Parts: sequence; C-alpha cells; structure tokens
Amino acid sequence: MPQKLPWTPWHRVVKLRDDVRTGELSLADFAADLHDVMMQRGVRPIYEDPARFFALTYPTFALRELARDVLLRLAGRNTKAVRQLELTYGGGKTHTLVALRHLAHDPAALPDLPAVEQFRSDAGAALPPARVAALAFDKLDVEKGMEVRGPRGELRWLKHPWSVLAFQIAGTVGVRALHAEGRDEERETAPAEPLLVDLLARPQAEGLATLVLIDEVLMFARGKVAVDEAWRGRLIDFFQYLCQAVTKVDRCALVASLLASDLDKSDDTGKAISAQIGEIFNRQKEEGVQPVQKEDVAEVLRRRFFTPASIADADAFLPHVTTAVRNLAAVDDTVRKDRRTAEERFARGYPFHPDLTDLFYVRWTQLDRFQRTRGTLRTFAIALRDAEPWDTAPLVGPNVFLPAPDRNGIAEAARELTGIATREVTESRGHDWAAILEGELAKARAIQDEQAGLRGREVEQAVCTVFLSSQPIGRKAHTRDLIGLVGATRPDRIALEQGLRRWTELSWFLDENEFGSDPAPDGGPPPLPKAWRLGDRPNLKQMYDDACANRVTAEAVELKLLAEVRATKSLTQGTRAFGARVHMLPERPRDVEDDGEFHFAVLPPAAVSNAGRPSRAARRFIDETTGPDRPRIRRNAVVLVAPSTDGLDVARLRVREYLGWDDVQQQLKGQPQDPVREDMLATWTEEARRRMPEAIRQAWTIVVTANPQNEVQAFRVTVGSDPLFATVKADRRARIQETAINAEALLPGGPYDLWRDDEPSRRVKDLTSAFAEHPRLPKMLRVQEILATIDRGVQDGLFVASLPRPDRTVRTWWRTPVDEAARAEPALELFLPGAATLSNLDASILAPGILPRLWEGESITVAAVIDYFAGGRTVMTPREGYDEPVDIPACAPGAVEAAVAQAVRRGGLWLLNGPASFQGEPLPAGVLTPAATLRAPLDPLPVQRLMVDALPDAWTSGEATVLALSVALAGQEGRPLPWTVLRRAVDDAIASRWLETTPGSDAWPCDVAGAAAVVLRPPIAFEPSSATPKAAESRAAYRCSAVLDPAALQDLIDVLPDIVKSAAGVSLEFRLDVALGDGGKDVDADTVASIDDLLREVSPDLRLKR
Repeated sequence: MPQKLPWTPWHRVVKLRDDVRTGELSLADFAADLHDVMMQRGVRPIYEDPARFFALTYPTFALRELARDVLLRLAGRNTKAVRQLELTYGGGKTHTLVALRHLAHDPAALPDLPAVEQFRSDAGAALPPARVAALAFDKLDVEKGMEVRGPRGELRWLKHPWSVLAFQIAGTVGVRALHAEGRDEERETAPAEPLLVDLLARPQAEGLATLVLIDEVLMFARGKVAVDEAWRGRLIDFFQYLCQAVTKVDRCALVASLLASDLDKSDDTGKAISAQIGEIFNRQKEEGVQPVQKEDVAEVLRRRFFTPASIADADAFLPHVTTAVRNLAAVDDTVRKDRRTAEERFARGYPFHPDLTDLFYVRWTQLDRFQRTRGTLRTFAIALRDAEPWDTAPLVGPNVFLPAPDRNGIAEAARELTGIATREVTESRGHDWAAILEGELAKARAIQDEQAGLRGREVEQAVCTVFLSSQPIGRKAHTRDLIGLVGATRPDRIALEQGLRRWTELSWFLDENEFGSDPAPDGGPPPLPKAWRLGDRPNLKQMYDDACANRVTAEAVELKLLAEVRATKSLTQGTRAFGARVHMLPERPRDVEDDGEFHFAVLPPAAVSNAGRPSRAARRFIDETTGPDRPRIRRNAVVLVAPSTDGLDVARLRVREYLGWDDVQQQLKGQPQDPVREDMLATWTEEARRRMPEAIRQAWTIVVTANPQNEVQAFRVTVGSDPLFATVKADRRARIQETAINAEALLPGGPYDLWRDDEPSRRVKDLTSAFAEHPRLPKMLRVQEILATIDRGVQDGLFVASLPRPDRTVRTWWRTPVDEAARAEPALELFLPGAATLSNLDASILAPGILPRLWEGESITVAAVIDYFAGGRTVMTPREGYDEPVDIPACAPGAVEAAVAQAVRRGGLWLLNGPASFQGEPLPAGVLTPAATLRAPLDPLPVQRLMVDALPDAWTSGEATVLALSVALAGQEGRPLPWTVLRRAVDDAIASRWLETTPGSDAWPCDVAGAAAVVLRPPIAFEPSSATPKAAESRAAYRCSAVLDPAALQDLIDVLPDIVKSAAGVSLEFRLDVALGDGGKDVDADTVASIDDLLREVSPDLRLKR
C-alpha cells in the first residue's frame, strides 16, 4: 500500500483540460495560423473563433500594451503606425497577430470574457472597427500565389503580395487601383507610395480603420529571390513604400513579423534579405515588441493547460506553495534563509517550478529550432498529459519529463526535446541526445535502487535538469540550482548528495572538467561538483567502461593478474627467513619438491578454492608429485594458499579496471588534452593501480593443507597488515611450528607416537622425516628445530645419540650436545638410555648434582661410579611432586675411568687415594683405582690460610717451607690437599706480596718434589695480619703496593701525569713487578719472548724470568 504523501500532487490541485488529458488537442493546434483565421473556414476553430481563442489567451502586459497602441492608432489617437514583433520562432508572434485581428475586425461581436475585458480596459475607449488585411507570407506560393478573401467574402487567387493586400482591403477595386491602366490584373512591380496611400485610406469611406498584419516575410522572400533575383529589389521597394504609406494614412496601422518559421530560409541569402527588409522597418517602426515576457510564461501555461475553475482562485495555491517551499528549504540553504521571497516567487508560477520555466525561456529559446512560446506549450502539453497518471510531486518540475515509474527509456516530451537538441549543430556536429539521456537515466534508476531516501526519483530528475541546463551546448547547471529543482519532494539530504556523487562516478557523459578537485572535508566524502554539464563526447568513464567491456580481453586480465600476483611482495614476504622454501604460482605439483623441507606455495588462479572446499587443482599439490600414481610422501611439509572464488572475482575486476584506464590512456596518447581531464585520467589510473595489490591480498586467503586426519582441508584466514605467511603461521589450524618442540614428546608413548613397540632406537633422519610425512604431527618449519629438540633430549638424558664411525667404532652422546656435523649424518641414531651402551662418557656429567642418584654423599668411590654405569640401572628422580624412573645407559669401566681421569685433570673432581690427592692435573699411573675416592673440587685457598696466624706449626723463625705448609694444611683438613691448590695459593701470596722466597730458597714455582727446598717469608718491613696489608714507613719515604691487573695498570697510567704534577720537587719512583702465568700451566715460549720485547722498550731491567 503506497504511503500517504505529506503534500498534494500538483494535478490534484489544478485540473488538466480534457483536450490536454485525452490528447485530443493536437500538437499542431499550438501553431497559430494567421491565414486560416483570415479565411474563416473552420479549420482551426481554437484560433478562428474569438470566444475560444480569448478563453485560452493570457493578456500579458506587453501584449496589452501593443494592442492598446494599435487600437489607439486605429482610433486616430496616436502616431504609432508601424510596429515590429521582435520574437524568435515560436515566441507568440502569430498568436499576437491573431489577437489583433480579432480585436479590430468586429469589436462589437467580441465575447464577454475576462481577457477581452482586459484589452478593452487597457485601450481606454471603445474598440474601433477596422478592415484587416493579412499578408501571411508562409502561405504565398512563389509560383501560384494564394487564395484570399475580399471585404465582401469573395475569394480570389493572387500571386503578388501587393495584389493580396489590395484585394483584402478593397476587393477587385483595390486590384484595379494599383494597375497602371486600371485593369483587373496584377501588376509585376511594387506600387509606389501614393498608390498604397490611396489603397490604405479606402476603408475610411466605410467608417473603418485599416490594419495590416504581416507574418513570415522571409518564408516568401527567400524562395522568390531564389527563383528570380529581381524580386529582391521589388520586395524591398514594396516594404519601403508600404511603411511610408501607413505612416501617412490616419487610422492606419501595420504590425509585422519578419522571421521565417522554416530555419532553412535563414541561410546567408535569407539573412541578407531579412537585414535589408528589417532596415526599412527600423526606420519607420516604433520600439520592438515582445508580447510574452519571462514572467508571463507560467500564466500562459496555466490558461492553456488547466481548467478555468481550477486556476481561478490563486489564493487556493498558497498552502501547496508553502509545503513545496518547506520541502525545498530542507535541502536548499538559500531557500531556507529567505522563505518569504521564495514563497512569493513560487506562488506566481504555481504549479510550475519557476526555475524550470526560466530554463526554457532563457536557455532553450537560444536554440534555433525551439519556439519560445509554442515550443514550451508543445513540450509541456505532452509532459503534463503523460505525467498526470503517476506523478506525485507537489510541483511541475523536471519530474514531468520522466517516463512512468514502471517504464524504461525516456518520456515522449523528453524525446521531443532531445530531438531539438540533437538537430542543434555546433562545431559541425550534432549530438545524439536521446541515446545520451536514456543511458544516463538508466544509471540514475540504478542509483535510486540503492538509496532508500530517494523516493521521488530525484536522481532521474537531476539527469533531466542537467540535460535541460546543458542547452545550448556548453551551458551548465550549478549545484545549488540543481538541488533547488529536484528538492520539492523533500529527499533525504545525505541520500541526495550520495546519489548525485554516485552519478558522477557512473555517468558516461557528465563533463569531468566541472568536477572540482577540492579535498574531502575531515576525511569525509568528496564535495559535489560546483557545476554539472552533459557533454556530447563520452567522458573518461564512458571510455573506461567501453574499454572494460569491449577492449580488455579475459586473456589480458589473466596475464596482468599473474604479473601482479608475482609483484605482490606481501604474499611471500619474510617466508624464507622462517626457513620455508617459497613457490610462487607453481604450474604443476612436481614444481613443489617432495624432499621433507617445508614448502609454502602461492597457487595460481586455476586452483581457486573456498573454505571447506579445496579445489581439485589445489588438492593435487598435496596428493601428488609427478602424477596420480606418484603420491606425495611428505604431505605434512606443504602449506598452500589459493585464491577464494569471491576474492578472485574482485581481483580480476580490479585488474580489469586498471587495464581499462590504461587502455583509455593509450587511446588518448598523442591527442591534445585539457589539463583537468589529463590529471583526472592520471589520478584514476593510479588509484586503480593501487587497488590491485590490496585486492590480490584479500583474494589469496584460502589455506590448503593436510589436517591431523590426513585429509586435505581448506580454511580462510583474515589478512591484515602482516605478511601473508605470518598470518597463516599464526593461525592454529595451520599447525605450523617454528620453534623447537618438547623433547619428551618424542619419547615412546608420547603424543607424537614416533616409536614402534619395543623399538630400542630410531634413526634421527627418520624422526625428522616423520614430521614431514605424518599430518598428525606439527608442521615443522625447519629441520634444524627438530634436530635442536633431539639435541635437547640428548642433553637432558632422554636419549643417547650414537654415530657409527668408518672404523666400525661408535661415538655416543649422552647429557652433552651433539656435534653440529654429527647431526647431519644420516647414520645418527637415537637410543633409549636403558637400551644404550656409551662408548664414551663426558667428564663434566660426573660432577656432583648432575646425574641422578650418583652422589649420595660428599664423596663417592670410583667403583661406585663404574657400578652406576654397569647397565640395567633405573633410578628414581623427583619431578614436580612425583618420582620418575630414569634409565642409566651402560658404559664400559674403562670408559668410566677415562671420564673420571679427565674430570680430575680438568679440575671437575678431587681424587683421593691414600696420601695421593689430585685436582686439576693428570693422574699418575696406579692412582686411579676402584678404591679411590672422588669429591667435589676444592675452592682456591685464601692467602691468609698460608700465614703464620693460620698455620703456626708450619712457621719457624718467620719462615716456612712449602712442604711444611702442605703438611700443616693436610692436618687441618684431615686429608692431603691437591698440590695444584697449594701451588695456586702460594702464587697468589707471592703475587700479592704477602710472601716472598728467602734469599737461600730454591726457585718458585716448583713441583711437589721440590717443596721442601722452597722457603717463604713475609716481605721485609711487612707486617701481615688477618686484615688487608698495611704500608710500612721507612724514614722519610712513603710506600704502597698492590696487585694490578692490566686494566688497573691502565688506570694508573691515565692518572700518572697528575701524580707527577702533585709530587713536584719530591723524589718519586715506581717499582714494577710483572707476573706472567699462574704456575699451573706452562706459558708458551713465543708468548714470553713477545712480552719480553715489549717490556725492554720500557726498561732494559724488565725481563721475564722463571
């Protein structure tokens, strides 16, 4: 059910005349015919009958003024004898001549009508009767002449215009009066002024004035001169004599229209003739007359189309005018600011929109083939007749030129206008306006279907308005005028602007030069164009649409699409950095190797898929290698991305759009272009180019891979600013693992289920390959991460790594990192610890706190260590609230002892066996026995532990041998100390100047056998204490000492200048003691020699000695 309108449609306020509504009023009836009126044959009663004529005539001010002047002239009350109608074709000139004929022919018989009364009132006196003669030149045949009626009703055919004039004024007597010999024959030359004065004065004998009406002069003159050039002079003479005669005859008037309705007569010759004749009238006539002015048009239309009763009370229009103006004010700020003025203007024109009638009067009358009044009447008669059944608008606006809502194409009235505009020739070409308007209206209807706020067909109205405003060619409509013409139906303002903006995007013939380049306010939509014009040539968008539809081939789109996919870096960006191998648009499954490496492929358009529905082409890359008979083994190492159906359609559309604009550029290449059009083309081409990569990114979003059930799955990811692979990798459905996994997951019975029942070992390469082969496992990006996981498991003791050597020996790893080179060996195996025998044991793992349950106290015997690795041992180790069994691999006793010896040598263990005590040095033969005890390594001895306060039993008379210190320390510890520990302590004491060798002592350092010969004492003048050393005074001198490492020595050098400066005038010297090595490890001779050379550069006394 249609909604109730908040206004009354125009045709329910004013009623169309029946003859207009039914179509009985022929369009030819709008063309007044002066000759038919003069002949009174009943051919055109609407013009021949004064009653019917004046019932439809609106006495405009200009028409009343002309009639008053003519009637007063006929009454002998003014001197305005000659008047010329200055009107274009169709401007009401013939209608004016007919009105004058009826007013003057028989005034007493005129009907009692308001229009007649207005003429009488303006004349100010009784209307004078007159003999009316009409020279309707459009009916005067150049060969045969025309039939005319004499004053007594007699009929006669005459050939020459002066004969026609004479017969109408005085019958046969008039013809004789012009003949040189008085015969009833036509003369060939124009009669002179005296003869015409006599002729024009004859009606006065009967009490009548004389009125001469002339119409369509050029119609006859152009044709007659074409036949005989002599007639140019004859006609000029005739009009010269006639104008002079009219001015000399009292109560005689002449009203003439010189133009021709047939525009073909207005060629160069016709214009020359018209100019010559016009010059004659200009010398004699009063001011020119335009009977119908712009402000008269609405009333002329009202009286012509609507019943008198419906337009009699103008006050009845006011409520409807107020509503229409209120509707307009909602979209037009100018109207809103001054509604009073707008209401007054719309009231004068109701029901017609004044801007519409102004368009026709001001612009369309400039078209040679449009008739100012008659053309407007004809056009509106068709439009109103066709629009009345369906139009709901409150005003007669551009809406009446639309077809019925259920019809496409263009309305009959609009087609008539397009015919006129098409025949208008400019720059040697016409425009097919019917096709242009039909196409633009179709686009407008599509736009209105998208906008719920445009129920009054406002975009279609806008199309009609711009078409009307674009005539004559080159004219345009400003946005405010456009909105003012279509806003009477109160459209939603935002929807209207959106609709108009959308039209600028779809139109084929809107002139882009009128589109402004103003920036969008605050990031919103761009502003509407300031002006609108429909042009005759296709605009860039029409060329673009044509290129997209007809010139850009599907093959070209595919080639460009593939090129753009390859150029879209985000599809593969960063993938290689994650360790994946990248395949861009592989053509066949064999292009993606089945080698266990992780493969990421961006599939071509042929593999288009959708979420949950991988295409057959995409599935082949998972299922096959070189063919259906060669299935892919490592299907879990392949992740594909294919385009979605909808995304691919959009991507192809974006590519086609770009190619369309590129084709337009190619078409216009080398042609002169205006800067605005050129900039627009460049901008739209660049925008289309930029849209392609984003469309491709949004298209390639279907991930195709094997799911945990080993089925080919397809799912969609949402892409953002991140590269595609990063998005895919982050999606849990892809199950891509880029970091090392939990090593415990690799154990038998773990979630990955990599071991067969009772299988003691597996090759590492088989384990790594399993992640590529079995989709139930994570998709590992890099084999290195699997190897890292395995290595972590070896270091944690979960596995034993074993590598056979070429010499058939075996190297094993347990709780130590596997060598990088060994990881890559295909023969590398993993054993479960309970089933493994170690070929070697890393010494570092024997330290306390590493192997579970190996150290039960502070010490352990070598025999216990050997037993620990005897095989078959399972120990319990606490794990987060529970005890977990841990299998200990077997290891041969010799390998165990070798590891123990290495651990002692490296200082990782302290070995005691009777009086033997070793730490940080090789073990002599025979010391490493099963009974030997192992302890945690001793920490370095503080220097204070060697001093007399700590070891009084070792010191005698302020001296002590190193052997005495060793014995005393063993007594305190309860066990002998390793020689390496004692030696380091002595080195530290001597280096820090807590101790020094006595003059008779053997050299230090020495081995344990020479310990008894090395005698130590505190330095002279040095008082040791349990605190830090204290400087000793020596007479007037000050001393200090400290052990400086190289960094501290550099600090001393940095402040040395300041020290020298401060000690100016005081003796200052530095004593340097350089110590190289710690005594426990030999320093290579080359190093000693190199440092010696450097020291000698400072002082020849500086030389390193043992």
